[in-house]
Amino acid sequence: MTSDKVGPWRVKSKSTVFDNPWISIVDHSITHPDGSPGEYGVVRFKNLAIGVMPINADGKVPLVGQHRFPLDRYSWELPEGGGPLNITAQASAKRELTEETGLTAASWEQLSTFDVSNSVTDERAVCFLAWDLTQGEAKPEASEALTIKWVFYKDLLEMVMTGEITDSLTIVMTLSAHVKALRGETPAPISGHLLAGRA
Repeated sequence: MTSDKVGPWRVKSKSTVFDNPWISIVDHSITHPDGSPGEYGVVRFKNLAIGVMPINADGKVPLVGQHRFPLDRYSWELPEGGGPLNITAQASAKRELTEETGLTAASWEQLSTFDVSNSVTDERAVCFLAWDLTQGEAKPEASEALTIKWVFYKDLLEMVMTGEITDSLTIVMTLSAHVKALRGETPAPISGHLLAGRA
């Protein structure tokens, strides 16, 4: 019997055991690198994870609060959501920002790309810094119950460092922006705000 290879693993067979508009779960019958038989389940995502860190002229950022079903707890996060694979990540980021906060941004810069949980999923995240903001009307999805609060960036950084914020995209965006500012890689209009929380 022939088999496919995934790095040091051999895949003898695979089957989709769950599928909906957002994810599929694929079960693989495998041979481990040491030759022993095994099973590997992978969650395949049908969208990119998209995150945005908007920052205004006063150095404040909007946090989106919502109860997260998988964890059964409330979470404060920077604006984020999913973006179809067939359109650009920045186009999805613009849509998510406006939907959740009502904001539009004239200036954009990519902050980071990363694998969200690469032991069991193939989900990729693309995150952006956005500034030169204009406030409009938020239009969240009907299924979402969102609360918005504005905090200074330095306070967001503190919330991340103390563990008050646990959302991975928010943590990565907050720390990436701070480090890029330290390295002189963020635009002058906002770099001062991003450095306000340094020790």
